[in-house]
Amino acid sequence: MPNTSHNDHRIEAKFGELRGLREGALVAYLTGGADIVEIGIPFSDPIADGPVIQASSMRALSNGTTPLRILNMIRELSTQFPVPFVVLSYYNPILAMGLDRFLQKARESGVDGIVVPDLPVEESEEFRNLSLKHNVDNIYLAAPNTSQTRLRTVLDKSKGFLYLVSLYGVTGPRDSLSPQALEAVKAVKSLARGKIPVSAGFGISRPEHVSAVIQSGADGAIVGSALVRIVANHLDDPREAETQLKKTVQSLKEATRLTSD
Repeated sequence: MPNTSHNDHRIEAKFGELRGLREGALVAYLTGGADIVEIGIPFSDPIADGPVIQASSMRALSNGTTPLRILNMIRELSTQFPVPFVVLSYYNPILAMGLDRFLQKARESGVDGIVVPDLPVEESEEFRNLSLKHNVDNIYLAAPNTSQTRLRTVLDKSKGFLYLVSLYGVTGPRDSLSPQALEAVKAVKSLARGKIPVSAGFGISRPEHVSAVIQSGADGAIVGSALVRIVANHLDDPREAETQLKKTVQSLKEATRLTSD
């Protein structure tokens, strides 16, 4: 059975554990090597996602993937892997199931946190209250251009960690990180004052990206599209996909380790 204790706070505990080891968290959609597993629910209009995730969503939907199937998969995985699980879902699939029912099913399946990229903090009171009721951490997003006033609200309302969008635009692998991304990490960490972990995502696809955001103060690095692209490139050879994924995740995880001053 999934661990559904109302007092475990596994995301918070994981960041605390890694802090003691002088490591950042690798947040990714693989159970083998990631500190926190993030699994997306496919949606037909993923406005925050680039072509890699859009294509994977279409493949999943065409094969009959539903929110309940994703939650059932997490239920199975959470009995095998003792790591926190985070769901990323747009708001429409949640509304279609019903807010309370979705969150109850999520928690029963072993979900620890949820990211809803198209639900602004200002419009999320009902959803946040239900998330608190079911002990599912509500993880909000902030961008480099988020005002300090709004950022304080996001930091105050977030649980588990704050998801820092490290660039302007949609998800997807990038060749390099901009200086603005690292400045955003430093600025948000300064405002957070240690009250909640900050994890950076969007465009983070290489070990050097992970290392840069962790060294700049981020508590975690979120990698999605780079791993999904490996799967897409090996749809006809799942064993090779598994080999490449394991190798990539290992190198990404190694990059979360803080170097000595």
